[in-house]
Amino acid sequence: MNLLRLPPTCRPPSHRRARRALVVSGVCLLWGLAGLTLAPSAASQGAAGYQVIVNTKNSHGDARRELLADIFLKRATRWDSSERAMPVDLRLDSPARKAFSQGVLGRSVAAVRRYWTQRIFSGRDVPPPQLPSDEAVGKFVATHPGAVGYIGPGPVPTGTKRLEVR
Repeated sequence: MNLLRLPPTCRPPSHRRARRALVVSGVCLLWGLAGLTLAPSAASQGAAGYQVIVNTKNSHGDARRELLADIFLKRATRWDSSERAMPVDLRLDSPARKAFSQGVLGRSVAAVRRYWTQRIFSGRDVPPPQLPSDEAVGKFVATHPGAVGYIGPGPVPTGTKRLEVR
């Protein structure tokens, strides 16, 4: 019988458990840092790979980045003119969505997804609808006066206009 044997709760962690804890904490650190991004300036919006579009009936020619972020994260439901805002997103793997998420929302696509997962499970809200293409976003925005979306670089769809982000 070994008199120096410690109960399991008092034993030091094994090398395998310590290594696993170190790896898990490293992954968590990298995952948290992935959500931290810097927004490009408004002048580089076109070069950033996205352009924000609104219906031609929308009276706005430009909008503050903060207002757009609030609309897309549904912290705001109306434009400054008190018209109901209707944001629409592109699919998750779209390059324009990645650029928009980083440039306007200040978060990665994965961080935005985590934000919506928390909101859904807490019963507070649902994310904007996701459409499969720039053309689908253009059609949606053209048919809904309060709508706002983003597309990749290129011509602006009929019935929409480009909204400058400041």
